Amino acid sequence: MTVFLHNLKYECISTLRSREMIGWLMLFPIVLGTLFRVAFGSIYENDVCFQSIPTAVVETGENEVFAEVLKAVTESDDPLLNVTAADEASALKLLRDGDAKGIIYAGETVSLTVAGKGIQETILNSFVRQYSVYETVIKDTLKQNPQNLPAVIEALSADTEVCVRQSVTEGNPDQFIQYFYNLIAMVAIFGCISGLNFTTDNQTNLSPLGARKSCSPSPKYISLSAGLTGKCIAQSVCMVICVTFLAFVLKIDFGDRLPLVYGTAILGGILGVSMGFFIGSVGKLSLEIKNGILMTVSLVLCFLSGLMIGNMKAVISEKAPWFNAFNPVAVISDCFYCLNLYSDFERFRTKILIILFDIVLFTVLGMLFSRRKRYASI
Repeated sequence: MTVFLHNLKYECISTLRSREMIGWLMLFPIVLGTLFRVAFGSIYENDVCFQSIPTAVVETGENEVFAEVLKAVTESDDPLLNVTAADEASALKLLRDGDAKGIIYAGETVSLTVAGKGIQETILNSFVRQYSVYETVIKDTLKQNPQNLPAVIEALSADTEVCVRQSVTEGNPDQFIQYFYNLIAMVAIFGCISGLNFTTDNQTNLSPLGARKSCSPSPKYISLSAGLTGKCIAQSVCMVICVTFLAFVLKIDFGDRLPLVYGTAILGGILGVSMGFFIGSVGKLSLEIKNGILMTVSLVLCFLSGLMIGNMKAVISEKAPWFNAFNPVAVISDCFYCLNLYSDFERFRTKILIILFDIVLFTVLGMLFSRRKRYASI
């Protein structure tokens, strides 16, 4: 036990001091996450979520009915319009500067002027047209059948709903959050760098440190277990730093299950370490070749999971649905999707079981390949 703890201590220290760990697993995700936040942070709020439409109102005459309607749509809990009263010159300047999406001229008749054809301009146009229709109906009723006016007003004021509004999920519906899920998964799978370096440091033919360890009197399984545990602890520290930076510095909304997000990220990091440990223990290729193969495979898996192109995972799911079930990066990012979008844990448990199975498989195979290595001379 003393030998195990001794090896574990110095493995953790040496790992956290390595340039690869600091660069790829600590600094790189911070920089990339910041760039993602700058690029995607406000798109969902500005372009997807509904916001009150900035509108300039120019009064060309008295219209008490429209004034009441305007008051109703601006003073509700979720106001449709954000109105600015102005004269015509000021309103045109607001429209040119983009501070108003349209100008409503309110007088005996109500008209609208817009400068674009976006969603907000379309909503404004529909609002003015609907008001004009209602106004015409009321005026015609007053002229022809004034006794029916209360019934007409009640019918026009009724909030008719033919659909039942039901929330699909209680989580964050921002589609751009997938990039941050894949960022965490990328940092996790980059733990293979630590696993590969650990394997190299235990192979006599690849490093002087491996030669010295081969001469050590301590059993090899203790050395391997302690070293692998140290790598997993160091990788877990990196995963905690990554999630903490995204959640509390960049203010990424991971939902109300943040402890499970931390746990999933740590398991993903352990999966990355075990994968690197397994690949490093197979064959007698040089460190440079193994490192090149591992980085290429990792980046391809990240690409197919949607880190570089957002809809890539959907394309893979359509063309080769079986692949994402075996892609460790996709499985890790899917865990975050399940935590965010689904109220139950059925899908999440399935993904976690896949991760645990991969960890055990890679670790056992890596141990078997590492312990069978023998050298004629050192």
